Amino acid sequence: MGSAPSKQQPSPIPIAHDEKRILSPDLVAGMDSLHVVSPSSSDGSLTKSTIASWESDAASDPKVILARTVLQHSNLSTALTSRTARTSDVHVFNNVIDFKTGPITNQKSSGRCWIFASTNVFRYSIMKALKISDFELSQSYLFFWDKLNKANYYLELSIQNANLPIDDRLVSHLSADLISDGGQWDMIVNLVERYGLVPQAVFPESTHSSLSGPLNNLVKTKLREHALILRRLSSSLRASFVPEDVLVSTLRAKKEDLVKEIYIILTATLGVPPTADETFTWEYTDADGKFGKWNGTPLEFAKAFVSKPYPVSESLSLINDPRNSYTKLYTVNQLGNIWGARPVLYVNTEIENLKAVIVKMIKAGQPVFFGCDVGKFSDTAGGIMDPALFQYELAFDITLGLTKAERLQVNESAMTHAMVISGVHLDDSGKPVRYKVENSWGDANGDKGYFIMTDAWFEQFVYQVVAPKAYIPKVLVEVYESGEKVVLPPWDPMGTLA
Repeated sequence: MGSAPSKQQPSPIPIAHDEKRILSPDLVAGMDSLHVVSPSSSDGSLTKSTIASWESDAASDPKVILARTVLQHSNLSTALTSRTARTSDVHVFNNVIDFKTGPITNQKSSGRCWIFASTNVFRYSIMKALKISDFELSQSYLFFWDKLNKANYYLELSIQNANLPIDDRLVSHLSADLISDGGQWDMIVNLVERYGLVPQAVFPESTHSSLSGPLNNLVKTKLREHALILRRLSSSLRASFVPEDVLVSTLRAKKEDLVKEIYIILTATLGVPPTADETFTWEYTDADGKFGKWNGTPLEFAKAFVSKPYPVSESLSLINDPRNSYTKLYTVNQLGNIWGARPVLYVNTEIENLKAVIVKMIKAGQPVFFGCDVGKFSDTAGGIMDPALFQYELAFDITLGLTKAERLQVNESAMTHAMVISGVHLDDSGKPVRYKVENSWGDANGDKGYFIMTDAWFEQFVYQVVAPKAYIPKVLVEVYESGEKVVLPPWDPMGTLA
């Protein structure tokens, strides 16, 4: 194993009476059960005869002939959409939150779904309290402070890991997607507690909050350069036998000069946001046409409107990760946004516990933040998420047999998107059949921006549900509060940012 050369093995002792290694009948039968057969190509290459044999079988198969006739000229998913699934996946729900927010939000060409999902949850209490029909919190405000802090976080890690080789797996991983648009619930908690919230009217969208690619490319380029500057400075200081505390202090002073460059880029492209303790005035009109005005700081705004009935910090993430033991607390090494703040934490539990928490919250009128792999078996235009939606197995005579755990193990699936559950349809026995999902892809998709998620899809592709402690089983809350966590490596799928 590892880089150590393997030792030469001694020659095997000849076995007397080999009889050309004649196999016993029992061993032959055992090998048959293991499907031990000889390949067409002994060297592992694809030969002409092998492909000719495959083609001979395919050309005589009516199902293959039909598939070739249709699919060469049609979109794969469109052609194989199940009519039965589409007609049964109706946007009807017998349990929905009693207050409907608006408008449907649109993250556009950015990866800010986690910010949109969280602010879509937060606005419920604001809109109900002020009796307004249309309202959005500033997603760009949180986006700005997240970007700036992720830049600082990456450079702090660069200082911390400066002694590692430049091609070390950890160093390489951290520099790959160092300021992703994505994030996690605990990162939202960090931002709200440090910077508060503001209405979108106070800090509106910009071109580069809605189209983040060009900004990200520039900032990543500079940060990678910054990381090398810090590594070289660290090496120089260590060569001069500078004391550790002086070394770190010197590196952080240099880092602050470097992060200032990122601040200039962000303010030029996103705007200059109000600081956490800066007073702003927000004027609005309620649903009855009555004028209203609010004065205060972003921190005061968050405290006034989103700390009730449950403070943001009192909610935690439940996950369903079948690879790992249940009823345990997990974190991901070196994952975060604000240096020194709350780490990303998950309590792993059975999928039925996630469902039960959702049902309880919806019945109590509380929207639910959740994380999933939205790209699997989903139709954006129709707003449907259903593993029975596309008939791939029937068309190609195959079986898609990966389990949820196996998908995570082989990088087939991860938590790629965050949305909000605002309704659930229960059968006569009280079990979920489908869920009403508020997405952040505009109102042209689904049912005016709302999606339907079947319970079967939930079981396979939902990984996270966020809930206040009051709705979570006591034993799971105790696991969270124990602080005894299993640390997953930085490249674990649970480190994927939605």
